[in-house]
Amino acid sequence: MTGPTAPVPPSTEPESTAGWAPTPALGRAVLLAGLLLVAGVLLGRVDLVVLAAPFALGTAYALRRRPTTLPQVWITAGDDAPLVEGGEVSAAVSVGNPDAVDYDLVVVRSRVSPWLRITRAGFAGADPADDAPPADAPPADAPPAAGTPAGGRRSPADRPFVTSVPAAAAVDLELAGRALRWGRHPVGPAGARVATAGGLLVSRAVLTEPVGVRVYPRTEPFEAVEAMPRAAGLVGAHHSRRPGEGGELAGVRIFAPGDRLRRVDWRVSLRARQLHVAATLSDRDAEVVVLLDVLAEAGRSGGVDGSASVLDTTVRATAAIAEHYLHRGDRVSLVEYGPGARRLRAATGRRQYLTVLEWLLDVRAEASQHEPYDQVFGPQQLSSDALVVVLTPLLDERSAQMLARLARSGRFVVAVDTLPTNLRPPKDRGWAEVAYRLWRLDRETMIGQLREHGVPVVRWAGAGSLDQVLRDVARLATAPRVGSR
Repeated sequence: MTGPTAPVPPSTEPESTAGWAPTPALGRAVLLAGLLLVAGVLLGRVDLVVLAAPFALGTAYALRRRPTTLPQVWITAGDDAPLVEGGEVSAAVSVGNPDAVDYDLVVVRSRVSPWLRITRAGFAGADPADDAPPADAPPADAPPAAGTPAGGRRSPADRPFVTSVPAAAAVDLELAGRALRWGRHPVGPAGARVATAGGLLVSRAVLTEPVGVRVYPRTEPFEAVEAMPRAAGLVGAHHSRRPGEGGELAGVRIFAPGDRLRRVDWRVSLRARQLHVAATLSDRDAEVVVLLDVLAEAGRSGGVDGSASVLDTTVRATAAIAEHYLHRGDRVSLVEYGPGARRLRAATGRRQYLTVLEWLLDVRAEASQHEPYDQVFGPQQLSSDALVVVLTPLLDERSAQMLARLARSGRFVVAVDTLPTNLRPPKDRGWAEVAYRLWRLDRETMIGQLREHGVPVVRWAGAGSLDQVLRDVARLATAPRVGSR
């Protein structure tokens, strides 16, 4: 039943045989042989001595070569390719035999995160019949066990696996399945126990630490208009209001020292009998700050194919927005509005996108009794020219106050509502339905007050969610401002 042998990692200093213990079979064999020998000597019966000989010789023959080191167990989590929600995940629990004695029986068991749905598990090269589930195993369509995600099934990795390992070799318990949700999901801890010497010796359980599998959020399709409130960088894809080298025509003016000849407008120059050049507006990049409200969580996560909680919508929307603007050459930074106040500095390029995905894996909802505004928005930590996209469920009054303060400070703010549309109150708590309706009305009033303060609030709906809002914000930014004398 052993699969292809694999090289065993360099063994550490050999451990003492204290990790091996006799089994009840060894105790019964020694006891039976001893009783027969004592009875044969005391009673003078040779037949009892002859009857004890096979037990004594068999035990001595089985114990002629005793193991000196414990087995080695390690976990390998797939390859280095990025894993996205809904993708295929693979891992292997390996058991190595660094000893010169064969392992007659090896029992391997490993824990796996419920968000990694393992559909195939077995030793490499083993007979499929050998790895069939035991007779008392639950059927595949049985209800999910406690702690599994919504719609989940019992994993084939939840049962122990049995094999044998020859000397100086290793076998791999291969696990394959599908990643259901973003995050860092553990494979392990894993453990193994070994029986050798004909089942007369058994090792203590050898455990190994879990290995984390990184599952990146699935990027929802997202497109936005090119309109930005204010482009402040030196180069980029957005048209600014400042003259410079770009592709947007701003008018025609008289030639001046320093103008390039390729900018000469010959038609106008011939008519006016004086050199004229085409004036353009500079193309500049913009800074986009994505603010993640992590003060509260709501809804139930069903994985990539199920319902989405607040954190699911927040993380997937952040990945989509960051990918869009980074692809256009803009600078993107991330900020958490919560007690942790984590921050990712603004940068551009594909490297920043990979950093964003890695940063999102550690997003957690954390309740806090303190106002985190001053901790999140310290002095000179948020550019006045940046477009601030706030992903919030508006479950906490402090979130609405934060949006209002950002709008009053003169920044361009867009609030994206991440509350699940299918959120329902519990039906077995009497006044829950009435309280839920009142809370909904209060929340709609809060959203209306935010809009009166100049904060547009839109619901995240994938592609095109922010188009109209960005147009309105850009129009307000370019409108002339009335000042008092």
